[in-house]
Amino acid sequence: MWPGRRIVGESFLSLALALLAVGAGLVDDEGTVQAVVIGVVAGLLSLLRRGLPASVLLAVAAGSAPFSGLAPLLLVVAWSAGRRIDGLGRACGVFGLAYGLALGLTAVWEQTQVSWALLVISGMFLLVALVVPGLAGRYWSQRRTLTDTLHEYNAQLLRERAMIAGQARMLERQRIAQDMHDSLGHQLALIAVHTGALEVDRELTGQQRVAVGVLREASVTAMHELRDVVGVLRGGADVPQPGPQAAGTGSEGPGAPSRGVAGIEGLADTSRSAGADVVVRRSGEVRPLAPAADHAAYRVVQEGLTNAHKHAPGASIAIGLRYEPDSLVVEVANGPVPEPVSSGVASGCQGLTGLEERARLVGGMVHAGPTSDGGFRLAGVLPYTSAAEGFTSPQPGDAATTFVAPRNDFRAQNPAGRTGESDPVTDWNGLPKELARAVDRTKRRNGVAIGCGVVALVAVLLVIAVVVAGVFLVREADKAMIDPEQYDAVTIGQSEKSVRDRLPRGDSFLNTGPGDGAPPEPDGATCLTLLSSDMGSGLDAEPVFRFCFKDGKLVEKKSFETA
Repeated sequence: MWPGRRIVGESFLSLALALLAVGAGLVDDEGTVQAVVIGVVAGLLSLLRRGLPASVLLAVAAGSAPFSGLAPLLLVVAWSAGRRIDGLGRACGVFGLAYGLALGLTAVWEQTQVSWALLVISGMFLLVALVVPGLAGRYWSQRRTLTDTLHEYNAQLLRERAMIAGQARMLERQRIAQDMHDSLGHQLALIAVHTGALEVDRELTGQQRVAVGVLREASVTAMHELRDVVGVLRGGADVPQPGPQAAGTGSEGPGAPSRGVAGIEGLADTSRSAGADVVVRRSGEVRPLAPAADHAAYRVVQEGLTNAHKHAPGASIAIGLRYEPDSLVVEVANGPVPEPVSSGVASGCQGLTGLEERARLVGGMVHAGPTSDGGFRLAGVLPYTSAAEGFTSPQPGDAATTFVAPRNDFRAQNPAGRTGESDPVTDWNGLPKELARAVDRTKRRNGVAIGCGVVALVAVLLVIAVVVAGVFLVREADKAMIDPEQYDAVTIGQSEKSVRDRLPRGDSFLNTGPGDGAPPEPDGATCLTLLSSDMGSGLDAEPVFRFCFKDGKLVEKKSFETA
């Protein structure tokens, strides 16, 4: 099916060619009905030239001989056929047949003596009107094919480069995961074992035993999180997915605390065990979140509690979970610091930056800043992405369920790069803006250069054709045309030989004979008819000089006009 722009363009082109054919027919003294029929045929052939390029080309080439109104259509049809006829041999055969057909029918239709000059002029015209547009159209088609092939080849190279880069990233992740597992895993396991043994020591006081229990739980939690990070670095195969009870009970399995909204209460309990005053407030109707957003809410609370313990020890902490109509608002606010904090507290300054990136990946945002009472507040806004609201809930194993770079990170984090949608490599819409503009400028420049080259070639061929045709016309005119002074210089009674020596022979395709309205020739005489270099009395009047010979002498000379 043609798009709307092509339908409009083809309609206007067909109408223009039809009107040109009608106008040319009327100028050529053809009947009104015949001119209209030729125009309708020209419009229909213009519409058929894309589907039947060879057939339409042969039909127009044959019809252009008797009907000059099809000459503009011949240019368009030749261009279209050059672009659409497959195979060099078939194209040469079709254009050669069309060229010979048009040239032969032109000679037959004229019904005059076919001279080599007439054939050369007609051949030059057909060369410009038939062969040149065909060559230009074929060159354009081959250039488009070559450009598309280069685009496909470049896209393949880009895909291969992306695959190689992905493999290199995967290998580096596996190496890092192995190093983390071998070093940190061993140390955390030792901490868990020793704190577990210390917790049952009878010499510890109750408060010391509680503190050691907090350390043991923290080491166990650190080992679980280390296992998750190692699984992500190894490709996501070992990443534990939330079980069916995660949302409601906060249990993901034995020894594995929930790392979503359901696990926030556990974080608060751990802080209370360390002596902090922590309050959890919930409001609104509880709604489910996607795993990535659920984990982001857990991390916001975890980061807020960590910062409060480090920078505001002893201050009261309030955890808020507000289920708004379009998003979940998670906030951790602590009061003013009771006592100045030692400047020796270590801070990596990376927690808030990581939270902002995590929230951005799920379509949310994070805000942190001081409060009016001298405290500090960390808040995150995380949108709902449930299936009930038109979004597809990620399934276990889907790349979108992870919160850091998955196995194909630069596509999974970009919605346009997911399966079933546009490919930024093959569709050329993922290029940088500067490169895309450079490609567009290059394509426009190449198109302008090719168009100028084709126009220049056609112009040169037209100039050559005009020069050659002019030379032939001048030579033919010398054979068939004389001035009135030459006519007056000849007198009746002169010998035929002397008169013929002074006059041209008249054997030119321009000299078509006496024409209509010529007076009768003398009986038994042979006559030589020549054209006059003067203009006639009207556009349809041609001045003619006639010399008649009998018995070796000039017996009559006449000057008259013919139609």
